[in-house]
Amino acid sequence: MTEQTTERTAPRKRMLSGIKPSGDLTLGSYLGAIRNWRDRAEEFDCYYFMADLHAITVRQNPADLRRRTMEQLAQYIACGLDPEKNVLFIQSHVHQHAELGWVLNCYSMFGELSRMTQFKDKSAKNADNINGGLFTYPALMAADILLYQADLVPVGEDQKQHVELTRNIAKRFNGIYGDVFKLPEPYIPKVGARIMSLANPEAKMSKSENDDPGRVCLMDKPEDIMRLFKRAITDCESEVRYDPEHKKGVSNLMTIYSAATGRTFAEIETEFAGRGYGDFKKTVGEAVVELLRPIREESQRLLADKAYLQSVCESGAQKAAYVAEKTLRKVYKKVGFVAR
Repeated sequence: MTEQTTERTAPRKRMLSGIKPSGDLTLGSYLGAIRNWRDRAEEFDCYYFMADLHAITVRQNPADLRRRTMEQLAQYIACGLDPEKNVLFIQSHVHQHAELGWVLNCYSMFGELSRMTQFKDKSAKNADNINGGLFTYPALMAADILLYQADLVPVGEDQKQHVELTRNIAKRFNGIYGDVFKLPEPYIPKVGARIMSLANPEAKMSKSENDDPGRVCLMDKPEDIMRLFKRAITDCESEVRYDPEHKKGVSNLMTIYSAATGRTFAEIETEFAGRGYGDFKKTVGEAVVELLRPIREESQRLLADKAYLQSVCESGAQKAAYVAEKTLRKVYKKVGFVAR
């Protein structure tokens, strides 16, 4: 009789991220985040959500918020986030986020919340509405992550502060009550593009800034995309050369073209040697049109199938809530709440 051994595989790591439906998803949203998420499903258990609870820290038109939330779900799927391989859900559909967010408010220090750069930025832009949610949103963000015992949180270099605060809150809670939360790590992909505004290459292309004339949205028509690229800021020279310090506008366009086509900066410089900016901007615009065309068309098809999108919402919320509730019950017991 031969001895048989069973090979055990280690549990897959869990990844979580979300985007606020406070504006239309942009080319920067796709190239900087969502496209990288798409490639992680075979490696991690992935949870991606529409962060509508976070969106209301700034005043929103209710009808627009509902529309953008469902459009964002359709765009997630059109960008390649398969609901069968990823858990896609709307944040407000999983009540555990708000519940854990309140508990973690009580373990977040006033000083550390006041140092968050996004609070300072949002306060400056919304001086007539500096509300409590705007100040304490990092505690809710920590709840988003810690509810799912996430191992990794995809962020840009400028967002690592959020993960660090989440780790500090988790360490503080664990120091009092024992090993409750897993400490997440920021996940910064090796391949990722930081896309700047076409009108102001020193500012990140923002989906929340509706008055930004330099943002390209995923649902923009081809003629609108071409118009934006033809107006893109470059410089007074004519050389297509990657120099992010001295040629910010040109370097931003090269980054976009590289991300859209796979060409290296050296190949791009060779391709456009002696051709001038007009030809360069037109070619980049055409590459982006073709990159976004299937996303726009598939999003439109999905938005026409409301029953399917509703089923994705319900299924995703159920899967997310199952995991979230286990964490919340443990937290409630630790802090002394009477069991339900």
